[in-house]
Amino acid sequence: MHIPFSFRRLIRSSLIAGGLALASSALWAHGDVTPQAVDTKTLPQLGAKWLPSNPYNTGPAFKEALRIGTSAYNQNCARCHGLEAISGGIAPDLRKMDTDCTGMADEAKKNACFAEMDEYYVATVRRGRTRDGRVYMPPFEATLSQEAIWAIRTYLETRREK
Repeated sequence: MHIPFSFRRLIRSSLIAGGLALASSALWAHGDVTPQAVDTKTLPQLGAKWLPSNPYNTGPAFKEALRIGTSAYNQNCARCHGLEAISGGIAPDLRKMDTDCTGMADEAKKNACFAEMDEYYVATVRRGRTRDGRVYMPPFEATLSQEAIWAIRTYLETRREK
């Protein structure tokens, strides 16, 4: 049976379009990749000056920060860093971010290490990470407030590997 050239092109175009639609739906399977704003009005507001360490990891705001941070992580971070901060290999496993600190016996050195990791975390989330012109992590400063970023850190601290 002879299939006219124009019909073959139509079939090929349809297959390509179908493949693209399938690929597109697979990409959306992880959700919208647009950064999502986070409602933090129930947390103590921190002001414009960035704090050097997480103000929510202890004290009365901890539970609310954990609730907000869990949701904010799932909305903005899980698509790359994995559900429950368990990486599937696309991006770093955030449960291991503080591994070097947790094993330190000297309390002063451990606290200094955690402070350094807080600084690295905030800088990375605010400004993103780019290497050789490739974006490895987008900047979130325009979308996430200081309260939201520290709430996510609160969640991540509960996910640390023991």
